[in-house]
Amino acid sequence: MDIKVLGTGCAKCKNLEKIVREVVSDMGISANVEKVTEINKIMEYDILMTPGLVINGAVKVAGKVPGKDELKKIIENEM
Repeated sequence: MDIKVLGTGCAKCKNLEKIVREVVSDMGISANVEKVTEINKIMEYDILMTPGLVINGAVKVAGKVPGKDELKKIIENEM
């Protein structure tokens, strides 16, 4: 599974990255989690607000930080 957290470094972006890593670890799944901070790369995903969450190339969340339960459901749906 390929997971990208999109954000330039704001508090919400850092929080989303932290939660993603925790949920992936708690679920015991193998995932490549990458933080994308370069604005040109973020713009490729056509989101209007950060943070953004991209799983396997598809934008799943933009402009908010989902809770752990919501994030777990999003990841489970992509497995």
